[in-house]
Amino acid sequence: MVVLSQPALDRYSLIKTCSKPTSLLTGIPVVDLSDPEAKNLVVKGCEFGFFKVVNHGFPMEFINRLEAEALRFFNSPQSEKDRAGPPDPFGYGSKRIGPNGDVGWIEYILLNTNPDVISYKSLTLFKENPQIFRSALDDYISKVKKMACDILELVVDGLGIEPRDVLSRLLSDEKSDSCFRLNHYPPCPELQTLGGRNLIGFGEHTDPQIISILRSNSTSGLQICLRDGTWASVPPDPTSFFINVGDSLQGSKRKKLTLVNQLDINLLLLQRGNE
Repeated sequence: MVVLSQPALDRYSLIKTCSKPTSLLTGIPVVDLSDPEAKNLVVKGCEFGFFKVVNHGFPMEFINRLEAEALRFFNSPQSEKDRAGPPDPFGYGSKRIGPNGDVGWIEYILLNTNPDVISYKSLTLFKENPQIFRSALDDYISKVKKMACDILELVVDGLGIEPRDVLSRLLSDEKSDSCFRLNHYPPCPELQTLGGRNLIGFGEHTDPQIISILRSNSTSGLQICLRDGTWASVPPDPTSFFINVGDSLQGSKRKKLTLVNQLDINLLLLQRGNE
C-alpha cells in the first residue's frame, strides 16, 4: 500500500485507491501444528475464514533462497522482466491483474506448481541461473504443498469426515491445477506525501480455490475484510504462514466438490514505503 498525493492520483488514475485501514487485526486464530488439538484449532480457524499457522517445521533457508532469487529478478531492468511476459496466464505481469481489466500497484510471477508444466517463459525469469531458481522453486512448493495437505487432513479430522484424504488428494493429484504466485509491491517514493489514501496493490477479492497459503515478509500491507464490512491490517509475521479459506472449501462443506484451482500459494514481497 502506498500513500498518495492528488497529483500522483492523476498519474495513476487507472489504479484504485482506498482509505487507510483504521484498525490492526487482533485475535487472529492461531494453529500450532505441533498441538495435539490442532484439528480443532484448524476448524475454528476455518470458521473465522483466516488463520495463522505456527510451528510448521518449514525450513527458513528455503524461504530465504527463493526470496533472494525473486528479488534478484524484480530488481532487474524493466526491459529484462518484460521478456518473461506478458502472462498467458503464467509468467511475469505488471499492474494488470488477470483477464478482467483489473489493475494494481503490483508486479508478479505466476507459475503452475506442477514441475512438468513449467514453461520456457517461466525459466527465463531468472535467466542467469535458471536451474538455481528451479531448485529453489521446487523445494519451496513441495514443502508448502505438504503443509497444505496436512492442514486439509486436520480440517477433515476436525469435521469427522471420511476418508481422511478426501481434500488433500486433490492437491497431490498430478493433474492438480494449483498455482504459485510471487507478488512484489515496489515502493513509490514520489507518492510518499500526505494524501490520506492508499494505492491498492492487489484489490478486493475472494479466493476461489480450497485454501490460499500466504507468506509475507516483515512489511505490513495485507488486509482482510471483517464480517462487519470493515477492513483491518494483518500484522506481518515472516516466521509464520497465513491461511485464507477459499470459496471451494466453503462449498465442500455443503457437498459441492467441483473445485477450481485447488491450492494458491502466495509469497508476498512488500517493500518499505508501501505501508
